[in-house]
Amino acid sequence: MSIRSALVAIAFSVSSSAFAQATAENQVVGTWRMMSATIDPGGKNIAAYGEKPIGLLVFTPDMHFVEVLTDADVPKFASNARGEGTDDENRTAMSRSIGFFGTYTVDEKGEFSGNRVEGATFPNWVGSVRTRDDLTLVVTGDRMTEQFRRPEGTEIRIEWQRVK
Repeated sequence: MSIRSALVAIAFSVSSSAFAQATAENQVVGTWRMMSATIDPGGKNIAAYGEKPIGLLVFTPDMHFVEVLTDADVPKFASNARGEGTDDENRTAMSRSIGFFGTYTVDEKGEFSGNRVEGATFPNWVGSVRTRDDLTLVVTGDRMTEQFRRPEGTEIRIEWQRVK
């Protein structure tokens, strides 16, 4: 083998290895079902979405996400019309559920590195950007742990199971 051929082979091997590292498999892509959610205001560990939390988190391959979290025990509206709930019904529904969507990023290892909220049922989140400083997602097999710190410091922990 000539020196030129050897150098080309080495360069190809190094660049292939670097490319493989730069495009590690996206660990969060797919659909996840919420298994539990707890909130820790002032040292208390309470159910964030009631005793029967339900929710899905979907990460698409084109780097979009949608997350909907709710309490299965939220009472139905007496009017049976979404826009005609009483103040109490609306307050309960709003405080025990959230839905939002946007874009997300992963790092060179395929690990979640942040997101940007484009729309939300809580309008204050629209336009917010979260980094690992306030939101972490750790995948272990088909389980994922989410830890989120609200701006005032309250911690939320959600356990997810990959949907197959």
